[in-house]
Amino acid sequence: MSTLNIVLGERYFKKDPQSSDLGRKIVSDGIVVLDELGFEEFTFKKLAEQIDSTEASIYRYFKNKHKFLVYLSTYYWSWLEYVIEFETHHIDDSIVKFKRIIGIICHAEKFPDALDLPGVNISKLRSVIDKESDKTYLNRQVDEINSKGLFTGYKSLCAKIASVVEQINPEFQYPKALVSMIMEASHQQVFFAQHLPSLTEISGINEKSMEEQTADFLCHTAMSSLN
Repeated sequence: MSTLNIVLGERYFKKDPQSSDLGRKIVSDGIVVLDELGFEEFTFKKLAEQIDSTEASIYRYFKNKHKFLVYLSTYYWSWLEYVIEFETHHIDDSIVKFKRIIGIICHAEKFPDALDLPGVNISKLRSVIDKESDKTYLNRQVDEINSKGLFTGYKSLCAKIASVVEQINPEFQYPKALVSMIMEASHQQVFFAQHLPSLTEISGINEKSMEEQTADFLCHTAMSSLN
């Protein structure tokens, strides 16, 4: 299989980071630094020190750190959409397919090496999404950001999953709401288990991983709603 490459539109950056070694390093090291520091403490100055470059060089690629987070989130959701297509295109049974999709969203199992992104630590990118992705839209600029089409990747993924829900039960009134709830809960439940354990039964001491537990919970919740 050829190397997987995610291509995003120019609205996500000032200069395509995938077009140069420095740009790719900004993305790969930026994921690591963002995961370690958190969005609030993360700055382009700290990232520049990490990659032995300058703030100005990073600003040539991204307008600000929020745009960088939007880029990373879209990059992740685009990759996840590809993984779902790759892993489920051969499944005809809609219920089996939907449960498999939930497992993929929750990272409940290991993906083939062929689906890795070159130079990107998927585990750390997932960690960033778990902890920081809400900040891409929970802000006062959300309508403006949305009007520029910066949430298109996330919407596209949700729409494709919602179409599978509609195949299972065409009479179900809330396929989009169900899918968006699953998408958010897939990372919130793990976050709660790690930091606010009184808010969930998901636990790190269970024989199953937290991702597997989350997938089980979401499959149960989704199928109960659809039935």
